[in-house]
Amino acid sequence: MKFRLVFMGFMLSLAVYGQDSASYHSLRNDTSEIHKGRLIGVLSVQGALYVGSLAGLYFLWYQNYPQSGFHFFNDDNEWQQMDKCGHATTSYYISMVGNWSYRWAGLSRTQSAWFGGLLAEAYMLNIEILDGFSAEWGFSVGDFTANTLGAAIFVSQQLIWDEQRFRLKFSFHQTAYSSYRPDLLGDNLIQEMLKDYNGQSYWLSGNISAFLPGTRKFPKWLNIAFGYGAGGMTGASVNTVNQNIPPQQRYRRFMLSVDVDLTRIQTRSKFLKGLFTVLSFIKIPAPAIEYNTLGNFRFYPLYY
Repeated sequence: MKFRLVFMGFMLSLAVYGQDSASYHSLRNDTSEIHKGRLIGVLSVQGALYVGSLAGLYFLWYQNYPQSGFHFFNDDNEWQQMDKCGHATTSYYISMVGNWSYRWAGLSRTQSAWFGGLLAEAYMLNIEILDGFSAEWGFSVGDFTANTLGAAIFVSQQLIWDEQRFRLKFSFHQTAYSSYRPDLLGDNLIQEMLKDYNGQSYWLSGNISAFLPGTRKFPKWLNIAFGYGAGGMTGASVNTVNQNIPPQQRYRRFMLSVDVDLTRIQTRSKFLKGLFTVLSFIKIPAPAIEYNTLGNFRFYPLYY
């Protein structure tokens, strides 16, 4: 549940990253020439954001719930694992922002990739530790595993290819489920986007041209995307049923679609490069095919 606030924080970080994305994309070698002033600035800003955001998270969230001794909590069966997809995606983009900041400061691409991943892992680990001391929740091994997976997806690609050929992405559409439980699933668009897992989809979006060396005519921005979603959920582990909430059958959704890697669109405009980078976590609406665990196939002329 707390990752929703963290998700908003990473979007802000991504916006900062996007403002100087042109500088990042020009750093494509493994040499290092550390700029001490930049490095000090990066570490200072990261430290301030690190402490400030965790302190803010504590006062905005955790202090409203009773504290306890450190303990573990198994939430792997909640929300059809949609929250775990959110953890992995958040960790992936924190790694990306960290990698860019260290690269901008002059560290080598190898160092930047590792430190970016470790930054994400450390930040998300602190949130799990705060959970561990909360009587309401506990340290979730499942969340920790998802955090690690998200960072690993970013770091491994940077080390192997020095680019992100596969990106984790997010999309959302409103559903009727939020009207049944607005307290849990949100009562306006912004809240529903963060709370209603029924309307969220997470995607692994792979760039085709990156695996076609020497092919100039193939669109460099065209991706193929594999998505995961879920539906029928009016509760975390089991559905709530009463006179206002009809019975719902919980199910999983698996999707295939096309996508656009905005960061690979050629433009000389620094503004557009920054904008494309900021929006790069969004799965572009496109036709899609779905198979769900209810046994149905569906075709969407435009899925978002």
